[in-house]
Amino acid sequence: MDGNKENKMNLNLDPQIASGSYANLAIISHSRSEFVIDFASTLPGMPGPKINNRVVMSPEHAKRLLNALAENVGKYESQFGRIMLEGAANGNTFNLADMMQGGGAKS
Repeated sequence: MDGNKENKMNLNLDPQIASGSYANLAIISHSRSEFVIDFASTLPGMPGPKINNRVVMSPEHAKRLLNALAENVGKYESQFGRIMLEGAANGNTFNLADMMQGGGAKS
């Protein structure tokens, strides 16, 4: 295949999906054969996070997603400046289970 040609794919976007849904939390788990990503939102005054969407993918596709996100975050930061993560020193994440049991963010 010619290196200058882009792979093109026709995508169909259902109008009910096109509006998207808001998520400010992603909960990721995995088994040997799949990754599960639950997208949730948590807002002030709400009793806890509500899962809005679940995506299940193979480990290979999860790694492709990781690479695509890294590439796109790099492009974003080149255009708009570095994204600062408030309260997340060195890019650490937290364990949601610790927060649900009254613990703090895990570093």
